[in-house]
Amino acid sequence: MPRSLRIGLGLVALAGLGAASCGWLLPERYAVNAPLLHLLFGVGTEAPSGEAWDRLQVPRGYSIGLFAEGIANPRMLRPTPAGDLLVSSPRDGRVFLLARDRDGDGAADEKRTLLEGLNQPHGLDLREGWLYVAETDGVGRVRFDSASGALEGNYQPILEGLPGGGNHYTRTLRFGPDGWMYVSIGSSCNVCEESDPRRAAILRARPDGSDLEIFATGLRNAVGFDWQPETGALYATDNGRDLLGDDFPPCELNRIERGGFYGWPHANGNRELDPDLGPGHEEAARASIPPSHAFRAHNAPLGITFLRDPQLPKAYRGAALVALHGSWNRTRKDGYRIVSLHWQPDGRILERDFATGFERDEDVIGRPVDVAEGPDGAIYVSDDYAGAIYRIGRGEAPGAGARATTPLPSPPGDTIDHDPAASARGRALYETGRCAGCHDADGAPEGTVVVPIRGLRLRYTLDGLTRYLATPTPPMPTVDLPEADRRDLAIHLLERHP
Repeated sequence: MPRSLRIGLGLVALAGLGAASCGWLLPERYAVNAPLLHLLFGVGTEAPSGEAWDRLQVPRGYSIGLFAEGIANPRMLRPTPAGDLLVSSPRDGRVFLLARDRDGDGAADEKRTLLEGLNQPHGLDLREGWLYVAETDGVGRVRFDSASGALEGNYQPILEGLPGGGNHYTRTLRFGPDGWMYVSIGSSCNVCEESDPRRAAILRARPDGSDLEIFATGLRNAVGFDWQPETGALYATDNGRDLLGDDFPPCELNRIERGGFYGWPHANGNRELDPDLGPGHEEAARASIPPSHAFRAHNAPLGITFLRDPQLPKAYRGAALVALHGSWNRTRKDGYRIVSLHWQPDGRILERDFATGFERDEDVIGRPVDVAEGPDGAIYVSDDYAGAIYRIGRGEAPGAGARATTPLPSPPGDTIDHDPAASARGRALYETGRCAGCHDADGAPEGTVVVPIRGLRLRYTLDGLTRYLATPTPPMPTVDLPEADRRDLAIHLLERHP
């Protein structure tokens, strides 16, 4: 097991202390406080219901309902002109289509796989009859008929060789008003000097992948971006670095300019020098573009969308919605909500709550990832913790306040390969990677907080665990092993910790 994985597992192991323990046993900057199984294995919970559902709150005049559930690791969303919803699942390597609600029960009429076998697909967009998909190391496209929701022809790679994997392995893709394709690539680390200038940047290319250029740099992990309709300005969320305490640095909303440098890794927030990589780079820090708006530290802003529906209530005209995935590196949890951003005449941006209740008193029932506006004005939210998609509509939407009556079918699972030789190879990888130092009381150094592994077969198939090792939930980095080795390791783990 590579050193980067051991470091990631070590950080996650600290979560066993819990939020209160982190407050008095560990320095604040090393606090790990998030749903432990989600950090360690990507395991979440079922979509909220009953008392948990009653916690979800949206503004007066809106209602929230469960549009779909049972989707592994749902991330980015793209509504189609016909009213269907496209959803990426990096861990499954799939893109799903959720059919629009024709029967009026508030839930998707169908879930079906459009594409599969992709390499951690994340960003999605539609343009001139094509569906574009950003994988971790490239971009592909396929003909897509929005009216029927069907693909036509084969999936074609158009942009290959992008830097893949790393701590931030997801890639987001959107087309701008200028007709160019924009792709964001996060950093490979928490804070470091990148060897590949395409990391921690937003790239731009023509729709066929040609004329690729670096558009903006110094963006540690700009997962979400969108264009303000009134001005055409491009705004991107950005996740600040970790391990500097509860309240620093802020996460950011940046107005992206061509050729702009936004500070990372030398500066954080409003040009404040990074304590590790700032000294010696004062001039670069001074030349960096400060954020347009600061989110609270570690809130993890991901998807952003400007609301465009002409029937919007006055209070939300010109506003943008942002999904705050929620903190992990804080002694007390923060984020875990949807917020609205409102541009003021004096240039300030006000942040207000829009959908809350995903976290209450340290208890988490959901982690929002992306937010998208459908052609009917409905707002969709993906939740990779509950494996759910929510629909927020104006008025008393059908199904609001209750789960969909019939859960959507999930893809069939696979079986465990009881190959003794494979299990032995997996055990060797477990031992050479020193995994016991985090997970086995007998093998852990004195003073280590051990995170035991239990009940894996209750949560994973062999293929599912193999995929998870390649696409873990941050802060755990990707396992830098060939797929065959990851499969052997998964076999050993499933047999040892059933």
